[in-house]
Amino acid sequence: MHQVNRIIDAPAAAVWRVLIDTREWPLWGPSVRAVESPSPLIGPGLRGRIQTPVGLWLPFEITRWEPEHAWAWRIAGLDATGHRVAALDPGRCCVTFDIPRWAPFYRLVCDVALRRIEDRARP
Repeated sequence: MHQVNRIIDAPAAAVWRVLIDTREWPLWGPSVRAVESPSPLIGPGLRGRIQTPVGLWLPFEITRWEPEHAWAWRIAGLDATGHRVAALDPGRCCVTFDIPRWAPFYRLVCDVALRRIEDRARP
């Protein structure tokens, strides 16, 4: 598994909220144009669909869920990125994306996403 992380000057709870709100995904995720989900906030086992930048709709399922700390998903039946948040102090946290071995090129996409998450989560 590959990883990419970023120290973000925002509280872990604020970053977590950005990560689990499907309405936010198209704003920070370069590979997500739109989301269809029964709930705007994800949770264990949630299923929905994402639209890719080329217009293709793909099903997703949340496969790992640790409240306030981590989640992962499968997209179109393939293990996709994992997302982790660790508080460093009340106003800073480290966000880590776990990237499947089959997708090392996805590191660049994750770098962009982490910068956008920081912008979205800052007070």
